[in-house]
This record gives sequence, C-alpha cells and structure tokens, in this order.
Amino acid sequence: MRKINWIIACCILMSSHLFGQQVQKSTYGDVLLKNATIVTVTNGTIEGDLLIKDGVIAEVGSSLSANDATEIDCSGKFIYPGFIDGGTQLGLIEISSVSLTRDSDELGDYTPHMQALTAVNPNAVAIPVTRVNGVTTVFSKPTGDLFPGTGAVIDLHGYTPDQMYAGSKAVLMNYPSTGKRGRWDRRSEEDIKKDSEKALKKLKDFWAQAEIYAKINQTGGEYNPQLAAMVPVMKGDSPLMIEVNKKTDILNALAWVNKKGIKAVFTGVAEGWRVADSLAKYNIPVITGPVLRVPSRTSDKYDVSYTNPAKMLEAGVKVAIRTDETENVRNLPFNAGFAAAYGMGVEEALKAITIVPAEIFGIADKYGSIEKGKVANLFVCDGDPFETKTQIQHLFIRGWNVPMESRHTLLYDEFLERDPGIKE
Repeated sequence: MRKINWIIACCILMSSHLFGQQVQKSTYGDVLLKNATIVTVTNGTIEGDLLIKDGVIAEVGSSLSANDATEIDCSGKFIYPGFIDGGTQLGLIEISSVSLTRDSDELGDYTPHMQALTAVNPNAVAIPVTRVNGVTTVFSKPTGDLFPGTGAVIDLHGYTPDQMYAGSKAVLMNYPSTGKRGRWDRRSEEDIKKDSEKALKKLKDFWAQAEIYAKINQTGGEYNPQLAAMVPVMKGDSPLMIEVNKKTDILNALAWVNKKGIKAVFTGVAEGWRVADSLAKYNIPVITGPVLRVPSRTSDKYDVSYTNPAKMLEAGVKVAIRTDETENVRNLPFNAGFAAAYGMGVEEALKAITIVPAEIFGIADKYGSIEKGKVANLFVCDGDPFETKTQIQHLFIRGWNVPMESRHTLLYDEFLERDPGIKE
C-alpha cells in the first residue's frame, strides 16, 4: 500500500512540474518603466519613470532615459514594491495530504537548528501561482513542537534555495498554550492545565541549558547544534519569533520575554486586539494573520479577525500581516485588503505587507519600498492590488523580468480553446 501511495505521489508531482510550471524563461537586463504612477510606500506616490539596472532600482524620477535598457510604456499603470508575506510554508509543502511532499516538520521538541531554507523546493507549483499575484518575498517557516526550527526569508525566483535566500533567518518558538488547540480539541480542563504545565517546564529547562551554553560558547566547549542555534537569540543578535494567539498566553509570553530580556517578535496573535495596549507598552512587533479567518471564539463578532490588525496598530503596535498558508499565499493582498477595509486603511495595510515586515526581518535597507538602490522586487498593475479585478502585467524579482505564468494561467489557456478530442 505504501508503495502504491509513493507511486501516486510521484505521478502527481511529475504532472505538476511538467505541466504546471513556466514555459517561458525569465529574462535579465536593464529595464526602463516609463510614465507610471509609482507607489513608493515610504516616500508617497509620484508620477514618473523607474530604471532597473543590475538587479536593483537604479533611478526613480521623471524623463529618465537609458540607452541599452528595454523600455516599457506604463501609461495608466501603477508600480508597487513586491509584497512580503511574514509567515508561510511555501516551498516546504507540496501536497498537504501526501506526507512524502511535506517537509516542514521535524520530530522532537527542540529542533531550532533545523534550517527551513535547506528544505525549500524552488520548483514548488505554488511559487509561480503566488508571485504572479504580486507576492515576491515570503518568510518560509517550519512547523512542529516547542522549538520547530529556523525559518528563512526567500525571494520567489531561483533554481536553488541559496539563490532564493533574501538574507534573514529567525528561530521559531511555539509558546505553551493554556487553552484548547481548536474546536476539535476534546481535552478536559484538567488535562489542558497538565499539558500546559508540562510544556512550560520543558521550556524552562531548555532555556536554562541554552543560557549556559551561550556563556560557555564564548570560551569554547563541546559543540551542540540545538543549543548553538539559540546563541544569536541569547546574545540579542536575532529576534525570537514566538507563535502565540490567545489572550492569556499573549500576556504570559509578554511577562516571560520581559523577564528574559530577549528581542522577540510575536506571530499569529489572533487575540492581540484584547491586549493591544500591553503589546504596545513592551514594544513587541507583531506578524498577525491570516486575516481571512473565522473568530477564535464562538462568542466573538464575525469581524474580529478583520479588525485585529487595525486595533493593534491604533494602540501603537508595529503590525505586519501574513497568510500562514502554503497553497494560498497568493491571497496575501486580499488579507491586507480586508484589514484596510476594517479600520487599518489602505496606506497602513500596504505597509503591513511591504516595509513593515522588511523592518521586522532586518532587511528594510534592501526590501519593502521603491527607493534607489533597493532590490528590484516590484510589479506593474492596472489598479489597486487589493482588489481582485486588478491585473498584474509585469513582474520583476531581483531585476529578473518574470513571465506572468503559473499552473493556473497555463490551465486557463489550455481549456479556453480546448479540443474535446472527439472525431465525428
């Protein structure tokens, strides 16, 4: 039976890669985008031109010229920086229901040394589907137990994971929860309490080992890959990404982070709106989402997930938005669109999927806005990218002109003029 499942999985993957990927190749060279409305994110909106040279934004201005550049007329069009998703499993999972294609979860409670980047599949079918919707960069993260691994920021173009790497990594931690894990959780209150206490003890013990190792590491000692991965966190060189969602857990996590004196970013934060003032008080950046989801409690209003980013932002929290998806990372702009419509506003929602995640991941000098010298991750479209009717017409990742092709577009073209294959 296992052999049959393996054969089926291989057939599915082969068909996906043969028929679901690019037919055209990306091209590289100097490109001059003329007469566009340029939404810079950080310096307002301007009318003018943009020159891409050697993979970066060389100039932004008016009446630009470049002798050897390919010129594209963008009259009536808009240029936006590529969107950044602050949390996905893109490239780590191909088919959720087939275990052989899932590479996001390692066995064990403590695996911070496991690098998500090494498991990224550059040929994942969902990557072209994602990027043709304006998402050019994602944080690809592992899933699992207490310390599931180290996630990496990647650009959605390249033949190898190293080529895709965008220069930022972070260790993840799942803060022990004191509540039910979902509607399917049938544990009693007593069992939930016991499980929580057990998890907190594990965290305490592992953290104590990591603190000792970080001190010993300064003078040498036996190498331990699990503990070595925690050293940048202990030294404050890298933030710890803490997944936490329920109100009580968020408050407990805040107290724990404050006590340990570590640099932290909270992710998920589904009930952040309940404790927004506390998050702001301790200056904890947040990557929240998905926005397009049902409330975490049946007693909550239908729109609590939609308004959550706005309420945290209003309290003074730095907020980025993620999809926490694999197949549907392409819906990032629509998650931001709902946040915009439910109190966040278009400008701040746009920042939440561009410059804010770039700042949180420490790559804002290269990503997140349209500025001279930054990586040429951007797209040209005919309207507001938060609206589903908007069409993206040109896409650039690190200066590569990426064809607007994906499995979806190829299937559309195939069946638009289909031959039923029946001879009369």
